[in-house]
Amino acid sequence: MRMGMRLLLGYFLIVAVAGWFVFSIFVQEVKPGVRRAMEGTLIDTATLMAELAKDDLLSGNTQHGRLAKAFADLRYQPINASISGIKKRRNEYLLYMTDAQGKVVFDSAGRAVGQDYSRWNDVWLTLRGKYGARSTQIDPDDADSTVMYVAAPIIHDGKIIGVLSVGKANNTMTPVIKRSEHRILWAGGALLGIALMIGGVMVWWINRSIGKLVRYADSVTLEQPVPLPDVGSSELRKLASALESMRVKLEGKNYIEHYVHALTHELKSPLAAIRGAAEILQEAPPPQVAARFTDNILTQNARMQVLVEKLLLQAKVESRLEIPLAAVSVNALFVRLRESRSIQLERKGIALQYDESDLQVAGESELLDEALGNLLDNAIDFTPAGGSIWLTARAQEEQVLIRVTDSGSGIPDYALDRLFERFYSLPRENGHKSSGLGLAFVREVARLHRGSIQLVNVLPTGTEATLTLHRHFT
Repeated sequence: MRMGMRLLLGYFLIVAVAGWFVFSIFVQEVKPGVRRAMEGTLIDTATLMAELAKDDLLSGNTQHGRLAKAFADLRYQPINASISGIKKRRNEYLLYMTDAQGKVVFDSAGRAVGQDYSRWNDVWLTLRGKYGARSTQIDPDDADSTVMYVAAPIIHDGKIIGVLSVGKANNTMTPVIKRSEHRILWAGGALLGIALMIGGVMVWWINRSIGKLVRYADSVTLEQPVPLPDVGSSELRKLASALESMRVKLEGKNYIEHYVHALTHELKSPLAAIRGAAEILQEAPPPQVAARFTDNILTQNARMQVLVEKLLLQAKVESRLEIPLAAVSVNALFVRLRESRSIQLERKGIALQYDESDLQVAGESELLDEALGNLLDNAIDFTPAGGSIWLTARAQEEQVLIRVTDSGSGIPDYALDRLFERFYSLPRENGHKSSGLGLAFVREVARLHRGSIQLVNVLPTGTEATLTLHRHFT
């Protein structure tokens, strides 16, 4: 099972268990909570009704007193109320009154008059000055037929002369209880759904960030490194930096070995040429021959110097993990490119064209100058005399695409996959080869800027290099 799915399941189980505990407690408390509220209402009602019923009890005319008349009239006055969607059609109170001995002298239902209720808990306790209440099951076979009674004393001259007990069937509160339980369970289901959705988003983000790191690690393994990904989280960013640092350290030995072999290979030709020229000069040839071989020595020496300098620059760039980013004007880059290569452009009669741009990129100005300079140098070398080169920049969402397009001969198909290898070079028009480090340097600069570099052929002839960088927002 994938780690993201495990995280999602673990997160969901934690939320589900916590939700189950919370909601089960809520549901378990709904019924007793409603009944406690009903009991409180019954207490208030019984106390009030006991005060109203005192005169009826003292007069000895409880069957035709004010209390009896009120209940008789109540039967002919239906209630039409809607309480939060719950319909109430009739009075649901049951009431009976006893004398000081617990004998029922009035019953709103008309069934218990004359019966001895002195042993019922509500009457028994109330006659002794205590709080009296009971819950009695009317139908022995129906657990939902219970009625809650709460009693209040009828007091005259400081003495308890009777008891008034008010009751209400517990099942009258069933709609309220069911409605509350339904709402709680619905809210619980919605909360679990939201938690699952949030967990899914979190897992998607984690998988996406880890996927970036995996692709980065795979690219290093395939020796096709991509820019260090921006994973967003500080912890994952530290992991990405650690992977990058590990890559650099693991590549160190192979890096040095490769460079030594490559440098040795590249230096063989100029060293052999210098040695051959020196041997001929030792034989004191004619002045014109000596001058020719002296020029050859100077040319090969300059070639070795350029190679060593580019190797040092390449090594310096590849050893860096991060660079300070600042706003760099694309237009300023184009102006500096034109000024620095003006002599080469005039020598070959190449027209360099570019449009002024107000775009800015996030980067290091010197590295971008060097990288774009390498791209422009390649364009000049492979563009015939009288050709054209275009510098363009275009914004694409949060990125800027800087393109160097020439009207040259294009790139052979066999070389397309090897252009960014160190020391790989194609012959120029003059028959010479470059150091083969220019495009490798551009790739490293793109990596440091978390960007990319791409070279493609364009029709009818020519090559287009696209350096993708991040925009700088002010």
